[in-house]
Amino acid sequence: MNMQHIMDTITTTLTTLGLKILGAIAVWIVGRWLIGLAVRMVSAALTRQQVDPTLLRYIGNIVSVALNVALVVAILGYFGVETTSFAALVAAMGIAIGAAWGGLLSNFAAGAFLITLRPFKVGDYIKAGGVEGTVMEIGIFATAIDSPDNVRNIVGNNKIFSDNIQNYSNNPYRRVDRTAQLAHGVNVHDAIKRLKEALAKVPNVSTTPAPDVEVIDFNPMGPVLAVRPYTHTNHYWQVYFDTNKAITDTFGAAAYPVPEAHYHINRS
Repeated sequence: MNMQHIMDTITTTLTTLGLKILGAIAVWIVGRWLIGLAVRMVSAALTRQQVDPTLLRYIGNIVSVALNVALVVAILGYFGVETTSFAALVAAMGIAIGAAWGGLLSNFAAGAFLITLRPFKVGDYIKAGGVEGTVMEIGIFATAIDSPDNVRNIVGNNKIFSDNIQNYSNNPYRRVDRTAQLAHGVNVHDAIKRLKEALAKVPNVSTTPAPDVEVIDFNPMGPVLAVRPYTHTNHYWQVYFDTNKAITDTFGAAAYPVPEAHYHINRS
């Protein structure tokens, strides 16, 4: 075989391959730039619609991944690779990964629903997924909640979304529930009047609705009063503890006797 012919063939093949590689690199660079432009345009359009920033990141990531997969398939097709088989392989890999990462993907989907349906937002005080506290971050897979004892709790979004969610910040006020034990012989109406006056002086107690002080129960020590002031969630614990102090100070100032259980034993 003519050596010159072999060299010419090799040179032609290498030149063709080199040009294809350069073309693929050019397509990759231009494609990546176009993908970035598309993602920015989608983000800008959604921002104008006042879409939540976390949802923006979700959509941006999905668009970016989809376009990058399409770009890779296009480059492989340029090199003559059978893209139909590649697409089937990608689908099979997606199914396998989905089965292996079922829990992770369920957290991802639940996070998308939390952002879309907005049962709570960052800064709200909630109880969900077995955790109570202030929402610090709603992430892609998990939500960060700071409990009242200043502990950061990372809870999977799927656990939150599949559980009951109590949002204490949604309404303008919430009720503080306390009780006050009275001794036998204490004038109930006088105690109620005194407590209502004391609660009116507690900082951050709502006037509308006004605090409730009523007889809720009886036990061997005497009547039991339900003491229920209302306040915003931000002041809940301050009002909670100040209400306890108001009960103690009010009963002490009135010189009410210490509640005692009275039993009568008949000897026959």
